[in-house]
Amino acid sequence: MRRKKIFIILILGLFGFLQYLSSQGVHHWETAIYNSDTWRYHVPVAEPPATWRNLTFDDSSWPQGKGGFGYANGDDGTVIWKSGDGAKPYSVYMRIKFNLTDTTKLSMAVFHMDYDDAFVAYINGVEIARVGMYGTYPPYNQLGTNHNAVMFMGGDPDEFVLDNKTIRSILKPGQNVLSIQVHNSSATSSDMSSNAFLTFGIKDKSTFFRTTPTWFKAPANTQSLSSNLPLILISCNTTIPDEPKVEATMKIIDNGPGNLNFSSDVPNVYNGKIGIERRGRSSYNFPQRPYALETRDDLGLNLDTALLGMPRENDWVLLSNWNDKSFVRNIMSFEIFRRMGHYAPRVRLAEMVMNNDYQGIYLFGEKIKQDKNRVAIAELAAHDTLGNDLTGGYIFKTDYDDGYGTYWQSDYSPVNRPGAAVKFIYQDPKPTLMTSHQKEYIASYVNAVEGILYSENFTDPVAGYQAYIDVNSFIDYFIISEISRNVDGYKKSRFFYKDKDSKNPKVHSGPVWDYDWAWKNLNDCFLYKNTDGSGWAYDINKCGVSPVPPSWEARMLQDPAFANAVNARYFDLRRTFLNQASLNKMIDSVANMVSEAQVRHFTKFNTLGYNNGAPEIDAIPTTFAGEIMKLKNWIATRIDWLDANMVGERPSAVMYEKPAVIRMFPNPVQNMLYVESDIAVRTIQITALPGLTVILENPGQSHNGMNLSALQPGVYMVKVLLENGQSYTQKIVKN
Repeated sequence: MRRKKIFIILILGLFGFLQYLSSQGVHHWETAIYNSDTWRYHVPVAEPPATWRNLTFDDSSWPQGKGGFGYANGDDGTVIWKSGDGAKPYSVYMRIKFNLTDTTKLSMAVFHMDYDDAFVAYINGVEIARVGMYGTYPPYNQLGTNHNAVMFMGGDPDEFVLDNKTIRSILKPGQNVLSIQVHNSSATSSDMSSNAFLTFGIKDKSTFFRTTPTWFKAPANTQSLSSNLPLILISCNTTIPDEPKVEATMKIIDNGPGNLNFSSDVPNVYNGKIGIERRGRSSYNFPQRPYALETRDDLGLNLDTALLGMPRENDWVLLSNWNDKSFVRNIMSFEIFRRMGHYAPRVRLAEMVMNNDYQGIYLFGEKIKQDKNRVAIAELAAHDTLGNDLTGGYIFKTDYDDGYGTYWQSDYSPVNRPGAAVKFIYQDPKPTLMTSHQKEYIASYVNAVEGILYSENFTDPVAGYQAYIDVNSFIDYFIISEISRNVDGYKKSRFFYKDKDSKNPKVHSGPVWDYDWAWKNLNDCFLYKNTDGSGWAYDINKCGVSPVPPSWEARMLQDPAFANAVNARYFDLRRTFLNQASLNKMIDSVANMVSEAQVRHFTKFNTLGYNNGAPEIDAIPTTFAGEIMKLKNWIATRIDWLDANMVGERPSAVMYEKPAVIRMFPNPVQNMLYVESDIAVRTIQITALPGLTVILENPGQSHNGMNLSALQPGVYMVKVLLENGQSYTQKIVKN
């Protein structure tokens, strides 16, 4: 019976795929503009007139040439730079006019672009596509993100579908103009390419243009799409910006395991408003774009709702798989960290359609934030400025900063990169919602962590780094980052959190995030080029990267107890879900899940066999099965090396929590001194040398803020007596 059900599903899936290959309301396709047509072009050394992209612009002074325009790739109809010409161009601007005799016969259009490195394209002054550029109208000298052309190597250009509604709004009977600006990624870029095509779907037998290129494939008929994965259908009437979120609608269809989902089905998971924006940094301009969204009610207010088996919330993400042809890397990393006993974002594989344009396989899931079902720490409110209320919860990270006020700079440099400046980014609450007291508190606390970590007695079991850091979370974060040799595991998208002292006062490592550059060999720095599985990701500061990782692990590993605890934990996990068979099972489960959908994905994004996104140094498989086998082989090689080179030794006992810890910060102190412990404090005595008591308090609680602004600058001794009789004395400097 089960075999019969699977057979029926396969037949229905094949039927859906055949429908997918057809196009909505299209009798046949014709190409109006080829890359090799004669275009007007301009290589600017100053900003051209703002009207250059419009139909009415007089381009008669621009030279004419055969497309594409560029140099050094051998795919250029017109070479715009040669050795000895001087400075290489920042950009090239190109225009070509085309005539439409009857726009009512056009059902849809497809713009194809093969480019090196970035571009923005317009029809009649309206943007229709872009990759690698930012800003409404990028200036001529803006540098784009790096991207390699593929057509000269036998690949297909990127595809951008314009639906009927879009072409009706921008095309007109008679003359129209396609305008494109193509940009280099650096002022010394070794090559440049710009090959563009514009193709129309014709509703009947009418003939207007030319036959399509041999590589042309009709875009998806999203009206009859079927999939075993959930379907996410988004409609938005405007260009989706970086921020703020713009209004859109979203439908989610999921008929459950073993059942196909059809785009024509009634939405049974969600059908309503959302706010949506583009997200990511390096991934921001990928052809498969990542998004952040929030579910909203009819009034446009945040709407908590449970989606695809995930707990109720309103903040969600759509993560691109442009960098991961296996569709496994993020899923597996999140699952491993979750099995270790920590929160990791819940995600579901789904196929997404944006404005009737198929966008491939995404990971739909949870945004990292404070929530009882996500990072389960206290929610910090604006009025939480004193005592225990002030102490949490905070989520912060190392990442690129968005300018002054979004981060604080550490007072310390990493042990493996002296003199380098580390920035910590406020994540949740957002920096715009935090008070100065809250920003000062978490910065002071983290500086105290680092002050203890870099002190001579940092291994002290009572007042050393263990008093401030949740050791077990750092051990597990180290293991998942190292087994995947994650290039981003320490420098960016690296999260930390701290709860209120009354719940858990220590800094935790995690949740994990952003593993699409992991589990592979990269042409990035010497640590990631190794093909024999060798190299420690935590050593990344040796590569001079930015953002600068704090590399606390490099210091913690100087404590034999920590290194031994890592060793013990690693080999315990290797006997369970970190053994090769278990990891292969995770990989196969994902591969089987996407076996049918990946065909559509790679029809949309022809990346198999090509080195796109993360610069891999291994041969790129030309099949999906090859990508899966490559990932398994990489893991086997990496694990063999880790097994032979794991830090530490197997100890007789693993380091865990000690009965009493004391935290005192900042030091030096200007105004507020915080004295905290896991046990209530009986007395705090501050004495000025050589022994004069200047402050004596009997707080009777575990978290205490003391205002020292009235004390004269100098050196003082602080003695803390706990309710259990333990005492601790520390020297502080008052500025």
